[in-house]
Amino acid sequence: MRDNDSATATVPIAVSTPGAPVTAAPVTAAPETQQSPKAGEIPEIPEAAAPAGPAPAGRGALLAGLGVAAFSLTFPATAWALEGMGPWTVVMLRSVLATLLAGGALAAFRVRLPERRHWLGIAVVTGGVVLGFPLLTTLALQTSTTSHAAVVVGLLPLTTAAFSAVRTGARPSRTFWIASLVGAAVVIGFAVQQSGGAPGRGDLLLFGSLLVCAAGYTEGGRLARHMPGWQVMGWALVLALPLTATGAAVALSAEPLRLTAHSVGGLLWLAFGSQFLGMVAWYRGMAAIGISKASQLQLAQPLLTLLWSVLLLGERLPPAAPAAALAVLACIAVTQRTRG
Repeated sequence: MRDNDSATATVPIAVSTPGAPVTAAPVTAAPETQQSPKAGEIPEIPEAAAPAGPAPAGRGALLAGLGVAAFSLTFPATAWALEGMGPWTVVMLRSVLATLLAGGALAAFRVRLPERRHWLGIAVVTGGVVLGFPLLTTLALQTSTTSHAAVVVGLLPLTTAAFSAVRTGARPSRTFWIASLVGAAVVIGFAVQQSGGAPGRGDLLLFGSLLVCAAGYTEGGRLARHMPGWQVMGWALVLALPLTATGAAVALSAEPLRLTAHSVGGLLWLAFGSQFLGMVAWYRGMAAIGISKASQLQLAQPLLTLLWSVLLLGERLPPAAPAAALAVLACIAVTQRTRG
């Protein structure tokens, strides 16, 4: 290697010993690796690179699992919010409130604007998980039960994996796809059997939400490799603010509003739990373990939603739930052991 190709430079240092002539010993000087921050500027703290081994994969799975746990409360919280608010009010207010939290964090940490090349992906996240999925599922829950709406969550992992394969070039193994299909079939069969499975307007809205949400998840997981997950969601919410703030003002003037403990509590969870904090954990987990593998953790979400429906909405737990839960967990174990 030529001297000018090296990242280090040798500097002669005088070394002397009794009775010996002075000699120069080459010592390698470490190059400067970071520029000092300018006056008044807060230096950026990069995210730790994902180290190899089981530890980061376990942490990523834990974060993705926390996101799933937050999402599992979305449908029951929406049902609570709809007790005192119209669907457009719920969707727009949840986004505006989440933007206050996210925007405040972006301002407090003086986060710079994303690079121009990332804005298209952020726009997809905005359309998919800030606007599309909340709006379509909230409208569907006006005529569908939470159990029936769980069908969309059962299909979402498979849809997200398919979007990931197309968008990022990921090629999961055949075993991965078989386990995913079996898990999705178990969840769909379970939910459809419990709800009757009669197709209607609500079903069309739910299946439409699948497509937009899977696209938003895929883009968010990809962007979380370049910036912290909370910033991905934060900028997506900020991008939607002109529309959501205007929509909230119009909805509040056009739809009835009855503030109760349920409606306020449901709205607050949708804004801070499902819309922001859950998404932060979810995108960070996807960045650590991969979009396809993280998406399979959502196979457990419909069953968690049914559990919350029993505890929060007073619904009776179907007797087939334990068997379905074991089958889904087995499929998750298989997908997590294969390379996504």
